[in-house]
Amino acid sequence: MTHEAHTHDGHGHPHDHDHDHPHDHGHPHDHDHGHHHPTGFKGFLYGLFVPHSHDAADAIDDAMEASTEGVRALKISLFVLLGTTLLQAVIVAFSGSVALLADTVHNFSDALTAVPLWIAFVLGRRAASRRYTYGYGRAEDLSGLFIIAVVALSAVVAAWQSIDRLFHPHPLENLGWVIVAGLIGFAGNEAVAIYRIRVGQRIGSAALVADGVHARIDGFTSLAVVLGALGVMLGFPLADPIVGLLISAAIIVLLWGTVRSIGRRLLDGIEPHLVDQLEHALAETSGVVAVPRVQLRWIGHRLHGSARLVVDTPNLTDAHRIAEAARQHATTHLRNLDDLQLELVPASIDPAR
Repeated sequence: MTHEAHTHDGHGHPHDHDHDHPHDHGHPHDHDHGHHHPTGFKGFLYGLFVPHSHDAADAIDDAMEASTEGVRALKISLFVLLGTTLLQAVIVAFSGSVALLADTVHNFSDALTAVPLWIAFVLGRRAASRRYTYGYGRAEDLSGLFIIAVVALSAVVAAWQSIDRLFHPHPLENLGWVIVAGLIGFAGNEAVAIYRIRVGQRIGSAALVADGVHARIDGFTSLAVVLGALGVMLGFPLADPIVGLLISAAIIVLLWGTVRSIGRRLLDGIEPHLVDQLEHALAETSGVVAVPRVQLRWIGHRLHGSARLVVDTPNLTDAHRIAEAARQHATTHLRNLDDLQLELVPASIDPAR
């Protein structure tokens, strides 16, 4: 056996082993994820608009099945949101509410964000090529940038409409129907948000989760429209455009969490607890003495990784058996792991020992 034994999975991708990290884990152990979330009201808002899941046990392990479920979620949510938008647009026509108009425009933009994400899921199914050796999964993250741009644009449109209405007041009519439209908007968007976020977390899609958060923001802006209408009914006519401005400001503030999530994916950022899970799975494999390096990254909604393992045998056959067992442990812990490149180093020649 040579000084280093390299093992590969069925994808056969070349692997560069020049980036080592000094974190040695020689034995199975429990991991503290080491990251905490806010509590109280701030924690409640954090959970609503920055959803996070520690448990990958229910993840879908088949890439094609995951993509199919993602497309199904987009199809269903697209038609639900288009129906919601249509109902609201009819009420806008005979009520004159600028806050409701802002909400309707935002709901329509949310429906449209499903289209590029749908295309990205389909594109991600294409086989890797000589030019795109990792496939086309990154198209999903690029669609996340489009979602961010559309949300930001809709906030600008809503703000412009509200400012114009502040300087050019317009009497509102059929306020009862405006309230009904706001409640319809909230119900439709929250249903879509729950569905998109759950599916996005199951398949590991940051873009689909971001689209779900976008829908959730829309739902709460619809409730704000209801507040504006109630304000007008109580004798404060400027409540409608003021609520429109508050909607715009809220969209921009809450968009920051989505920007961070998508940006992290594009920079190959990874949730630390996923690294912990992979490290633990490899370290608990029989024959593995230490795991000096682990790397993971998302490509679309699938994980790709590499690791260096120090093993207790110089025999090539035994090393291959250890590698296969380690890979099986890894895919059991991270079911959406598509590709894991392993480099094996016998303990007798490991320079760190």
